[in-house]
Amino acid sequence: MNHSNDFPLVNDVHSGLNATRVADIIAPRNVAGIGAAIAHAAEHNLAVAICGARHAMGGQQFGEAALLLDMRHMNRVLAFDDVNGLIEVEGGMQWPALIDYLHAAPRSTARRWSIRQKQTGADALTLGGCLSANVHGRGLRMAPFIADVEAFKLVDAQGTLHSCSRQRNPLLFNLAIGGYGLFGVIASVTLRLAPLRKMRRDVSVIGLDDLPAAFQERIDAGYVYGDFQFAIDPASSDFLQRGVFSCYLPVDDAAPIDASGKELSEQDWRGLLELAHTHKTDAFAQYAAHYLSTDGQVAWSDRLQQSIYPDGYHRAIDHKLGHCGSEMIGELYVPRERLCDFMRAAAADFRQHGVDLIYGTIRLIEADRESFLPWARQNYACVIFNLHTAHTAHGIEATNEAFRRLIDLAIARGGSYYLTYAAAASLHQVQACHPAFGEFLEWKRRLDPQQRFQSNWYRHYRDLWAAAGETPQALA
Repeated sequence: MNHSNDFPLVNDVHSGLNATRVADIIAPRNVAGIGAAIAHAAEHNLAVAICGARHAMGGQQFGEAALLLDMRHMNRVLAFDDVNGLIEVEGGMQWPALIDYLHAAPRSTARRWSIRQKQTGADALTLGGCLSANVHGRGLRMAPFIADVEAFKLVDAQGTLHSCSRQRNPLLFNLAIGGYGLFGVIASVTLRLAPLRKMRRDVSVIGLDDLPAAFQERIDAGYVYGDFQFAIDPASSDFLQRGVFSCYLPVDDAAPIDASGKELSEQDWRGLLELAHTHKTDAFAQYAAHYLSTDGQVAWSDRLQQSIYPDGYHRAIDHKLGHCGSEMIGELYVPRERLCDFMRAAAADFRQHGVDLIYGTIRLIEADRESFLPWARQNYACVIFNLHTAHTAHGIEATNEAFRRLIDLAIARGGSYYLTYAAAASLHQVQACHPAFGEFLEWKRRLDPQQRFQSNWYRHYRDLWAAAGETPQALA
């Protein structure tokens, strides 16, 4: 085992608002190593938290005074069925390595395989972490990540390895996907793959009122991926009402891959992010001009889902702004017919309260009928907001208040929000949007009675329930 005894301080990559002093860090390299780490934690009466690439910003990956398992060394491909399109990888594998493997892997058939969907914004996330948050991508007709998971192997609080699928240990399958690491360590994941295709990017700049029909037209025409990245300047009439609409259509395999180098470089992204803080209309204009220049570009269906994440980009911005800050992400869901109404209400709220929006996008999601704690309880429009947050008590609370107001706007329209980001929601909001949460906590108590797996995220919600005198729903 690799571990140190200096009580390290860890933090998340994106927001930098989850500084946590852990008891120790262990980086297991196999299932036996996971079991040994859990036994070590039991011997020393330590809770266990589980992290991957540390992009999660809701406190799920760290626990104060807990033993932290860093899963990134468990990153091998274990099995590849290129006839049926299934691949088993260790839970610490990250998306770039998986995509590269599938491009290079020898094949016994002419068919080439790759991923169906991945989360956007950054590539360096582990598969175990993506399963634990039940992520989603830009699919126009896709359910969350659970739909892509064939099976996984999980090490529980006793160190026992369980094989979980829809047929085998189905309750644990449904609890652990979207279970934020509270039921065990994801040792490996078996993914359902999709045929690798070439796809053409079609880009236009349209108004929000035209977006619902435009999404439907693209779906009817066979487009697979798409999103709408909206204007961010509250001083403009375009604010949240106009955006770059990009969708991807499968094309003939003979179509040439675009090698013109039109994609934004890391330096380009850094420049755009700085403009989004200082000259918002210019940022949107440059972004729109770039994407329009790539209209008609052809790329592989997996490569087009990859993106550049400029690590530490906020340091240069902090220097210009004169204070330390970062972006906090929130994701809201509304029935698709209420999208335009929701966006107009959000724009009014942001203007009234001076909310500093840096980036935002709209996608679609299909309902999740499988996970125990589904965030996509119906077919929704998904709205992602990145809000600039000064690293002061006032700045952090202002962002939390903004997200609580957005959640209320979503609830009023029959919508919901994603639990993965900041734990800003009130107890009432959690109960309204995630009605199975109390029962989820009770299953946690039943399946992990020693409370071995903990995180700051879990402790927050456990204490929120306790403080309100709420008792989780009794289990049958």
